[in-house]
Order: sequence, then structure tokens, then C-alpha cells
Amino acid sequence: MKAVGYKKSLPIEDQDALIDFETAKPEPGGRDIRVAVKAISANPVDYKVRKRAAPPEGETKILGYDAAGVVDAVGPEVTLFKPGDEVFYAGSILRQGTNSEFHLVDERIVGNKPKSLSFAQAAALPLTSITAWELLFDRLGAVPGKSVDPRTLLITGGAGGVGSILIQLARRLTGLTVVATATRPDSQKWCLDLGAHAVIDHGKPMKEQIEKLKLPPVALVASLTFTDQHYKAIAEFMAPQGRFGLIDDPPEFTMGTFKGKAISVHWESMFTRSSFQTSDMIAQHHLLNDVADLIDKGVLRTTLDQTFGTINAANLKRAHALLESGKSRGKIVLEGW
Repeated sequence: MKAVGYKKSLPIEDQDALIDFETAKPEPGGRDIRVAVKAISANPVDYKVRKRAAPPEGETKILGYDAAGVVDAVGPEVTLFKPGDEVFYAGSILRQGTNSEFHLVDERIVGNKPKSLSFAQAAALPLTSITAWELLFDRLGAVPGKSVDPRTLLITGGAGGVGSILIQLARRLTGLTVVATATRPDSQKWCLDLGAHAVIDHGKPMKEQIEKLKLPPVALVASLTFTDQHYKAIAEFMAPQGRFGLIDDPPEFTMGTFKGKAISVHWESMFTRSSFQTSDMIAQHHLLNDVADLIDKGVLRTTLDQTFGTINAANLKRAHALLESGKSRGKIVLEGW
């Protein structure tokens, strides 16, 4: 089968940062299904792994987590899917990735593809949907249901992949007031179009902008990017006893900043359940099915922004470069071989 991978951790400008190669088609066992990959999307975790995790000498590591495709074969213990089923999922960080024609994945972290979306549109959703859902409901404890919630949720980096779905989930499924941050006019409009009640510029002092909006207290914060640059300023205007959630890897982060207000800090990593084979691992199967249902009912929409052509090393290098620039919006998808 065709695949895209890397042998050494190199700058994305390097000719061999990502390479096209061929490898054996994997065989499913246990609860694994084998998926014929039709479309993938790129995420910041792709380039972070590429930069930090060189494969053993002589091996080629395949990146990629998001995928949409068709079940091609199933392991002997599989009960949730059969060959021919259309699926979408975000894979495991401990296994070979989705940048390959065929891919093995545990059925418990796979959902049925939304019927109303193309493979490309569906591939934009899994990793960010799982991250946003777990962050909002499992970590920050937001209450699903449209009853009025007298709190504000602040989402920093609202125009990114996770922010783009988190805005929708919070606006459509909760009674929270949703404020996103974005710096560029096109990104600010993107956030408003997705449902944010208001957008502020995180490149300027946020406290003054928040106070001018005269909104309910900022009790929940989803810090999606550059946490180290913003968390101290955010702590100043957060409501006492609030919840601060983050997904990035801040080089500097002092938990004591939140002690005086008894603000709790919550980490979200969507790979935790698959990495540790948690007892509730199947929650991601149910979560993705719920997202698919909400998509098909018109409650949520895909966050696909750009399609970069077929799945190959040259196009994936373009996607990595844009993600590394920090200027991407929504999701970048590649489709077909």
C-alpha cells in the first residue's frame, strides 16, 4: 500500500521531512478494523510528533490521526462494524497513522461517518470533535441542554481546529455565553459565523475587552494555544471557583496563579483513552456517533476550510508548513491517492 512517513525528525523545508513510500497492508486482529482511507486531515499533533519523535533506525513512521474511509476487513473480536461501513475516527498516538491507504484502528474509538458529509468533510472532524467534546463536558463540566447557564466560556484561539468545533458545541448544546479570541479580521468573522456571541483580540489586553462586553462572569476557559502567553492575564478576570482547561504544551505554566481564586486546572488529551485502554474507551465511539447525528440534523457543521489535494508527501508538507505558521483556520484536508 502507499503511505507517507518520515525516517528522521527534520524541518518541514527539508526534502526528506516527509516521504512517499510503499509498505505491507496490515492485517486486523482482536478488536481492530482495517479501513480503506479515503480522506485525512492534518492537525498540530502531526508536526509536533514529526519534530520530536524520530523512529528507530531503519524504520519509517507514518503520521496522521484523522481519517474517514470504508471498513475493508475486521478482526475476530469486532462487533461494532462490518466491511463496507463508512467510518470516521482519530486513531491512536501509539500506532502507525492514517497517512496510508489502509489503516488499523480499534473499533472502540471509531464512529459512523455522518451520512450528509463527503469523506473530505468528515475527515476534518474526529480529533477536534473528541478534544472539544471532552474538554467542554468531561473536563470543564459544562452542562448539556439549552437551559440558561449564567456563565461565560472563553475560548482562546477560537478559529483553530478545536476552537471551530468547540464554539459550535458550546453555542448549540449549552446555555453558556461563548466568547472566542482571534486576531485577524477573517478569523474573527469565522468565529462569529460558527456561533460565538462575541470575539475579542488576544493580541491586545483581554481584561478591558471582556469588561466592555458586560457579559456573565468568565467561569470557564478553554485555552487552546499559547497558554503560557495568556494564562496570567486570564486569571485576573476569571471568576472565583472557575475551571481552566488547556490542550497545548506551554513551556511555562505556574498552577499557583489560580490558587487565590480556587480555580481548578484541567488537562485534555484525546489520546488518553486509547493510550491507556481505559475502561470507558468506548465513550469515543458513542461521542463520534453523537457528533455524526448532530451533523446530519444540521446542528453542527464541518470545520473543513481548505483541501490540499491528494494524499502525498508534497501536499502534506504544505499542510504541516501552514499549521506550523500558526495562521491556519479551521481544518486542512487531503483526499484520495
